[in-house]
Amino acid sequence: MSKDGPTGHGQRGALAPTETAFTLLVTSVIDYGIFMLDPGGHVSSWNAGAERIKGYSAADIIGKHFSVFYPPEDIVARKPHLELESAVADGRLEDEGWRIRKDGSRFWANVVITPLFDENGELRGFGKVTRDMTERRAAEQALTERRRLFTHLVQAQELERRRIAWDVHDDSIQAMVAVGMRLQLLAERADEPHARELAQLDVSVREAVGRLRNLTFRLQPPGIDRHGLVESLSQHLNEVVAGSWGLEPHLEHDLAREPAPETAITIFRIVQEALLNVRKHARARSVRVSVAAANGGLQVRVTDDGTGVLEGPRSSHEHFGLMEMRERAETADGWWTLRSEPGAGTTVEFWVPDLPTGPPDEVLPGVALRSFDSRPAAPEPS
Repeated sequence: MSKDGPTGHGQRGALAPTETAFTLLVTSVIDYGIFMLDPGGHVSSWNAGAERIKGYSAADIIGKHFSVFYPPEDIVARKPHLELESAVADGRLEDEGWRIRKDGSRFWANVVITPLFDENGELRGFGKVTRDMTERRAAEQALTERRRLFTHLVQAQELERRRIAWDVHDDSIQAMVAVGMRLQLLAERADEPHARELAQLDVSVREAVGRLRNLTFRLQPPGIDRHGLVESLSQHLNEVVAGSWGLEPHLEHDLAREPAPETAITIFRIVQEALLNVRKHARARSVRVSVAAANGGLQVRVTDDGTGVLEGPRSSHEHFGLMEMRERAETADGWWTLRSEPGAGTTVEFWVPDLPTGPPDEVLPGVALRSFDSRPAAPEPS
C-alpha cells in the first residue's frame, strides 16, 4: 500500500469525502438551479434545482447551448453570448429577466454567471446559479399596484373634501349669513313678541354658520401640502386643541424626514378624528401625540388623561369615528388599536407604512434619529 493511503494520491485521498459531500449538496439543492457551462456555453452539469425550475432533466439538457433558456427577443439581441462575454470581462455577471422553461412558459429569474479559470488562467467554463423570482416579482408588483391605488384613493378623498368645503363655504354659509342679516333687519322693524323670536332665530342661524365653518376647517388639513406633517399637527394642536378647545396639547416626534404626502394626510386624518373624540367624550385636561419612525413606516399614539371608557353603548357617530380611523389605517396596509380603562384615559395607537414617494433628502431640523429592528406588532387590546 502506498504511504499516501489507499488512493495513491496523497492529500487528494483526504479531500475525496469532502468533495463527495459538496457534490451531493450541489446536485441535491432544489431551491437554486446550479449547473456548469463549457467555454462555449453548452450545459455540462445539472442539479435537481435546475430540473425543478427549468423543467429539463439532465438527459434532456446536457450538451445543449444555454441560450435555450432565453426568450426569442433576447436570442435575437445575442443576450446569452453578451452575458458570457461580460462575465469574463468583469469576473462575474448578475442579471434579472425572463427565462423560458421546457414547456415554453416564462418565469422571472435572478441569474449569476461566474467564469472559471484554471491555474494557468485558461477559461475552463462557467458556473451558473439561477433563482426563480416569479412569486417575489408578482408580490412586489401587487404591492406597487396597491400603493398606487391607495395614493389615488387618498388624493380622490382629499379632492372631494376640498370640493365639499368650497361648496359649503361659498354656497351654504353665504346663504345662511344672508338669512341672518335679513333676520336682524326684520327684528329691528318688528314689534314684540315677534322681534324677540326673530332675534332668537338669528342666534340659531349664527350658531349653525359657526358649525359649518368648523366643518369646512376639519375638511381641509391646515397646509399639509405646504408645511408637512409635523408642522400641520403642531398648528392643529395649538390653534384648535389648545386655542379653541382649551386642552393642554403635547407633541413628540423623531422623524428623520417628511413622509410621503399620502402617508402624511392619512396620519393627520386619523389623529384629527382621535382628537375630536377626546374633545367630545374624554373629559380630558391634556392630550399627547407622539409620532415615531418604525421600520419603513410611522407609529403614532394619541393619549389623553380623561375618563376612559364610558358605560353604555357608544353613539352611532362615535362608532363611525372609530371605524373611520381603523379603515384609514388598514387601507394604508397598517393597523389601528384603541386601549382604554375607566378613569385611566384612552390611547389610540396605529402604524402605517410610508410610501416610497417622499423626498428622500428632506430632513427635519433638530430631531433625533431612532432605529427599529422589526415591523411593530399591534399591541394587544386591554
